[in-house]
Amino acid sequence: MNALTVSVVLLWAAVLALGVMLWALSRQVGILYERVAPMGALVTDAGPPVGAPSPSFALTSLQSEPVSIGGVQAGPTLLFFLSPTCPVCKKLIPVLKALLRDEGRRLRIVLASDGEAPAHQRFVREYGLDALPYVLSTELGMSYRVSRLPYAVLLDAQGVVAAKGLVNSREQFDSLLNAHEMGTPTIQHYLGGTSAAA
Repeated sequence: MNALTVSVVLLWAAVLALGVMLWALSRQVGILYERVAPMGALVTDAGPPVGAPSPSFALTSLQSEPVSIGGVQAGPTLLFFLSPTCPVCKKLIPVLKALLRDEGRRLRIVLASDGEAPAHQRFVREYGLDALPYVLSTELGMSYRVSRLPYAVLLDAQGVVAAKGLVNSREQFDSLLNAHEMGTPTIQHYLGGTSAAA
């Protein structure tokens, strides 16, 4: 075998090896793409639209404290709809606690659900949610047209819906807060406006 034949065989082997590596890399990119959560909370058209006044509620928490939703408040309110039977909601409890720690001075977080009080009281004890107001109200969920959990609504200090959507991660909670700070209904809306302006 001469040197030319050997070099051609080695080049073909290298091309085949690169092809296999490219296939493996593209497969990994596909797997990562499936795992990455979409940016921002998934906004639904149901319930009061962003920019509209929130319905007002005077409720009592599981801790027997009065909780008012809507209307003028001392600061923004994050209303988080959850359920003791929702696995994603349970996964987000550490995120809620971190939000309370990081944003608690300027943001009031209220947990909301419906159903029988004893199950929710066990849930509060089991997950250490005593620091957060937890209200049970079917009317509250119906007024915001919550059809899937976990769902969050951010109200500004005037009781106006600032942002809302399905949330599955800390990034999606942050997207609601960032959208409110930037004065836009959603991060996607903001990015669409800036890319159109550019």
